[in-house]
Amino acid sequence: MRMRYGVLALLLVTVIAANVPAAPPNVVMIIGDDQAWTDFGFMGHPVIETPNLDRLASQSLVFTRGYVPASLCRPSLATLATGLYAHQHRITSNDPPKGLPKEQFLRQRMEQIANIERVPTLPRMLGEKGYLSHQSGKWWEGGFRRGGFTHGMTRGAPEPGGRHGDDGLKIGREGLEPIFEFIDEAGDRPFFVWYAPFLPHSPHNPPERLLAKYRDKTDSIHVARYWAMCEWFDETCGQLLGFLDKKKLAQNTLVVFVTDNGWIQLPGAAGYAPKSKRSPYDGGLRTPIMLRLPGRIEPARDEKTPVVSIDLAPTILTACGLEATADMQGVDLLDREAPSARKSIFGETFTHNAIDVHDPASSLEYRWCIEGQWKLLVPNAANVPDGRTELYDVLADPHEERNLAGENRDRVVHLRALIDAWWPAR
Repeated sequence: MRMRYGVLALLLVTVIAANVPAAPPNVVMIIGDDQAWTDFGFMGHPVIETPNLDRLASQSLVFTRGYVPASLCRPSLATLATGLYAHQHRITSNDPPKGLPKEQFLRQRMEQIANIERVPTLPRMLGEKGYLSHQSGKWWEGGFRRGGFTHGMTRGAPEPGGRHGDDGLKIGREGLEPIFEFIDEAGDRPFFVWYAPFLPHSPHNPPERLLAKYRDKTDSIHVARYWAMCEWFDETCGQLLGFLDKKKLAQNTLVVFVTDNGWIQLPGAAGYAPKSKRSPYDGGLRTPIMLRLPGRIEPARDEKTPVVSIDLAPTILTACGLEATADMQGVDLLDREAPSARKSIFGETFTHNAIDVHDPASSLEYRWCIEGQWKLLVPNAANVPDGRTELYDVLADPHEERNLAGENRDRVVHLRALIDAWWPAR
């Protein structure tokens, strides 16, 4: 009889355990800064070494055809924080219009920043479920609290040096202790980490030990420095992921990886090529997107399905037991049918300095759409007077060298109609 009760008790405990919901996962968002989609070992780069991100890729659901809607850091980062397109959150450009008097320039900068407080953000929404949140690295929207973070490093405008990160830009380049201290402080509470280091972003000043690895692998010192920066960024990702392992947190932490925009290094100068950062081409827009949550996300590599960074907020919220807002147009990437069921993805690029901080369409340069293998670019004549409608088969022509718009008028009309239905920009 004692054995029978023991068996029944064991069965009861098993049933109860099976019905106890899993604790909400911690979330760590790793955001690379100015790195092309090709420039990782797991994406096939023949020289750059990224062993830590390669390992993360082997443990993750990887979308190799990931995109950000805008190839400029500020609107791209605001999209990651809000799940909204730039024309929705209204943070389209890095800075106010050129040529303004100092006081007016600062006033308009603060008006740009105020946009982050009028829309839901991931830290604010997760906070409603008890999450603590930490900001480090690139952050343009004033002090970290303005974005809803409970902890952070950036003081932000109007403080001196507060344009795009101030103290937050030390993360990675000067170690990760602020993040480690935050995670320790969080204790048993769920946490959200925004790790957006100024890496591999310029200045390209990698440690000499890393530069020495690449100096003789290219004729360009500028390329060697950039390659070394990519490995330096990878090292910091390894330190962060290693800390999660050390603290036995990896099993219940959703790790998300994305870059804010691309970068193609010029061989002869310390700058970027035209078809990369700030452009509507894949060199500026495309990024691998990775999601890891052991035991709940099956590692896989999707080479076919286009996804976009507006999908990350709905994905994170759903994983944490929350609902996306009605304004979020992204899909849950962990619902394996949702990304492939969506026929098209969209995006927009803007001027570096806003034309009118209150009117997103005024700063528009291009709208774009991808459907299957086809990508259409539609210029805004007001800001790109010499622009042409461009159509590319990005699977056959990943560097977008052959404009096929003249040979495929029906497809151009079809994709243009999709873009106009998404955002007329009038």
